[in-house]
Amino acid sequence: MLRLFVGIVFPPELKLRLSLLTTRLPGAKWVDPGNLHLTLRFIGEVGESQAADIDDALCRLKARRFTLQLAGAGVFGNDRPRNLWIGVERQPELSALRDKIEHALVRTGLPPEPRKFSPHVTLARLQNAPREAVAAFLAAQSGFRAEPLAVEQFSLIASFPTKAGSVYEDQADYKLAG
Repeated sequence: MLRLFVGIVFPPELKLRLSLLTTRLPGAKWVDPGNLHLTLRFIGEVGESQAADIDDALCRLKARRFTLQLAGAGVFGNDRPRNLWIGVERQPELSALRDKIEHALVRTGLPPEPRKFSPHVTLARLQNAPREAVAAFLAAQSGFRAEPLAVEQFSLIASFPTKAGSVYEDQADYKLAG
């Protein structure tokens, strides 16, 4: 079984820039900089045969290149903050790519994704983080804005759990049209 997701992998310079946002925040488990990415669709555990069907469906997908803009910071779980993230500005091309991926995956037999697509980059998972400290982090990063990122491909990625955290491994890359 493989635990898969579809995402946009960031170049090393962007991963470095995002990793520099980490700070002393009680209750924060920061994402390893090498794992920073934008998830387009979480798939979960599938067998080798279904993984091959997923790869085939994604190979046939046609979408155009676009530019992605990371900006701002936020948190999921306002009452009990659980995830700290950097935002992704909404763009029609990003939504169109995500919708095409969703349709392709559903055609392979996967159930539809029940959650609304909320593009973000998870920086940290929070457990009992003091609200004041989270609010201070969000205030400090409210003006965050990365250099625009040219998205020329997306990837099928496997996640392998380890004691130190998950390790991500690209399974396939899919080029976008020019």
